[in-house]
Amino acid sequence: MEGLIGKKLGMSQIFTEDGKAVPVTVIEAGPCFVTQVKTMDRDGYAAVQLGFDEKKQKHTTKPLSGHFEKAEVAPQRILREVSVDTSEEYKMGQVYGPDVFSNGELVDVTGVSKGKGFQGVVKRYNFRGGDKTRGQSDRWRAPGSIGQSASPSRVFKGTKMGGRMGGKQKTVKNLQVVGVDTERNLLLIQGAVPGHIDGYVLIKRA
Repeated sequence: MEGLIGKKLGMSQIFTEDGKAVPVTVIEAGPCFVTQVKTMDRDGYAAVQLGFDEKKQKHTTKPLSGHFEKAEVAPQRILREVSVDTSEEYKMGQVYGPDVFSNGELVDVTGVSKGKGFQGVVKRYNFRGGDKTRGQSDRWRAPGSIGQSASPSRVFKGTKMGGRMGGKQKTVKNLQVVGVDTERNLLLIQGAVPGHIDGYVLIKRA
């Protein structure tokens, strides 16, 4: 299996043998159930659809209920596809946990970044802001000029201005797995990953 769906539980730290503190993100990775297998002959590409985080039957639509019944698994809250070289070895109903990864392995983690709401250009794009002198009192965090008056008499598309920040899909690549707990389905990954606590992430082999 090339990837897993997980839930970000928060951050902690572990210590190496020489006493060095290593910041880690704790992710609940699995159990993930195979809910569908895509084949080259039928679908034109090879992939495995995984389900994660069981939910109640009454919160599941009828089409999805039939989808899960076909795979003989309980309704799952999150479905994601993971590309594979060949899908012949996978069958619906199989279960995968954090043991698909090993210590020292590099992974790519995809999630939705924290939403920051409407932010100005200083926070959103690291603008320097205006001078803090010469009598200015209200230009410290302003963007400055956004165009010309006579020509072209408009603001160019893509001009960096204030607006909604965060809440977008982001991928952090080449993070190292530093701990695998199969009993509690936990994965310890060095560094930070996108998203808030209890946010869902997709972990793929780098």
